[in-house]
Amino acid sequence: MDIERLIREMTAEEKAALVSGTDFMYTNPIPRLSIPSLRMSDGPHGLRVQKEGGDNGVSESEPATSFPTAVTTASGWNPENTRKMGEAIAEECRYYGVHTLLGPGVNIKRNPLCGRNFEYFSEDPLLAGVMGAAEVNGVQSKGVGVSVKHFALNNSENFRFMGNSIASENTMRRLYLKPFEYIVKYAHPATVMCAYNQVNGTYCSENKWLITDVLRKEWGFQGVVMTDWGAMHDRVESLKAGLDLEMPGDTAICRRWILDGIKDGTLPAEDLDNACRNILNWIDTYVKPADPKPVDWDAHHALAAEIAADCAVLLKNDGILPLKATDKLHIAGELFGNMRYQGAGSSMINPARLTTPKDAFTAHGVRSVPMEECDTILYFAGLTDEYESEGCDREDMKLPEKQLREIDTLTKTGKPVVIVLFGGSPVELPFCGDVGAILNMYLPGQNGGTAVYDLLFGIKNPSGKLAETWPMRYEDVPSHETFGRSINEVYSEGTEVGYRYYSKHNIPVRFPFGFGLSYTTFAKTEWKQNGDAYEQTIANTGNRYGAEVAELFIDGELAGFEKVYLNPGESRTVCIVPEPKDVTAYSDELVITPEPSHFPVTLESRFTDLNQTFMGRILYNAVMSVVKKSMKQAEKLPEGPERDNALKGAFFMKRVMDSNSPRSMSMCAGRQMPYNYAQGFAELTNGHLFKGIRCFIKKIDVPKLPKEEQNA
Repeated sequence: MDIERLIREMTAEEKAALVSGTDFMYTNPIPRLSIPSLRMSDGPHGLRVQKEGGDNGVSESEPATSFPTAVTTASGWNPENTRKMGEAIAEECRYYGVHTLLGPGVNIKRNPLCGRNFEYFSEDPLLAGVMGAAEVNGVQSKGVGVSVKHFALNNSENFRFMGNSIASENTMRRLYLKPFEYIVKYAHPATVMCAYNQVNGTYCSENKWLITDVLRKEWGFQGVVMTDWGAMHDRVESLKAGLDLEMPGDTAICRRWILDGIKDGTLPAEDLDNACRNILNWIDTYVKPADPKPVDWDAHHALAAEIAADCAVLLKNDGILPLKATDKLHIAGELFGNMRYQGAGSSMINPARLTTPKDAFTAHGVRSVPMEECDTILYFAGLTDEYESEGCDREDMKLPEKQLREIDTLTKTGKPVVIVLFGGSPVELPFCGDVGAILNMYLPGQNGGTAVYDLLFGIKNPSGKLAETWPMRYEDVPSHETFGRSINEVYSEGTEVGYRYYSKHNIPVRFPFGFGLSYTTFAKTEWKQNGDAYEQTIANTGNRYGAEVAELFIDGELAGFEKVYLNPGESRTVCIVPEPKDVTAYSDELVITPEPSHFPVTLESRFTDLNQTFMGRILYNAVMSVVKKSMKQAEKLPEGPERDNALKGAFFMKRVMDSNSPRSMSMCAGRQMPYNYAQGFAELTNGHLFKGIRCFIKKIDVPKLPKEEQNA
């Protein structure tokens, strides 16, 4: 592809189309110049590829392998897991004709209540960066691009569409930008996706400091920067800031702004050309024919179980695990047969296969016996989709009350109780001292049931280590008083997040960062410095094959790690050369801006703010009726994965709609809710009847898309 020639020959209308997405998951083709369309798909732990004619809902997609989510894979402390997973996902991308995977998500886990924590790796930037880079390298090694997200400081969900993350430069540089920097340096991702939120008062989509000064100039990023879906605000300012692609596109107003900006000179032609150049390079590199080679679904299913088993964390064990084949078990808990294996939201996958713990136990002839007959009680607990989902933050760190009551009843029997946990984030464990063992599976993917069986019965040895701190109670979290409660999210704790905070202030935790038990034992030597390198010898002193992680901390921060797999009696010396330490002095100043008032309603107001007036409530309920209809339709489906996914999709849409803004709804809905409708919503809510009507009836004049011109 002769990119410079194409840029010279493209009209302004064609350029405006190229920098805007279309049909929700595609770039705009330019048929006159034989520029093809590039296809994207949600990730990051599997594909959500919409079926032909699908409505882009999160529940109607082609079958794909649902791998363990990032919260799980990070606990393996083994980048080979995410690399192999990335390769497998890329094979499925090729099969379905997808050119770029929207993932991985590498934002720092600032607070355990963030509804999207299941999709992020860690509270530590090095661990997040290493695991993310490995996934990127795995995907891109197969000729499929990635989009690393969400850049930057996207650490909460309640106000994600309009929230303002207020942080000092030192906090951002030392913590929240680090995973992105590492991945750009070591994996060269095809694209980076900007977040919805503001950073210090400027939306990420038009934040020149983030996109151009830091990402492009300092780190040398040469790929495409795109918006998250509906994260566009001012299209001209975003192009000037260095943002290339607006997604999902089909927004007439954005193309109108571009054309007007070129005409009146407010948008330099060079900025538009730079965006086109980046997108054309991306298309030229990654648009390839679909791979007709069938996917080895069985191999991917097996890989999902292999990764899940390697990443599960044994939190407690008084010797009751592993179980023996002769043990008589009483099995309880709804998650035994209805395992929670993935998060809820845009990354929700239609699994090609599904093996629950119940499936695995049945396949091996293990059955539950009555309570007056058992030796051991197995209880399957965890967070359900009602408690944890993209689109909103959790209300607390508690397990569902019903589960807590049932566990309390079981522990009072006096029989040994083993808890198997599922969920995407830490929970309070008031029963910890009353049970014999806790095996934390996090969200293990579609073959999690096999992994559970193998771990409980000692076929596999647990070797996961926590990639995040588990506090005793939510009140011990540094940002607990203010997190997720208002538009201004002030990062007043600075870099004292996770283990940095608890260690510095000597606050007891339930389980520390890097913690995880095993069925065997290990001995470690003290770290020994040898020039720039640090060495530690690890020996397996037990009687089972297992794995241990060498964790190097320097000045209280993780500086390197390596996981080693050892037979009984075997030892190995690990050598780690830490990344050079950034000694630059950055400002700790916080610039706190006043929060906007809830009334009058603006295009940036939370959608729930419409309920302040009579007309606003009518508009709000009219939109939410669509969500309620989806919920009712899902409830009518027969029991099974299809119903579960449909319900998850409806829950997710309700949460997203509540936290959305009129502008973001417009930028995400394209032709279904044009920009003038969003303006009309605001005017009518504010009591401006005639202004609102004029907004609804006016038309945004814009040329046809190049693909429409060809069809005409």
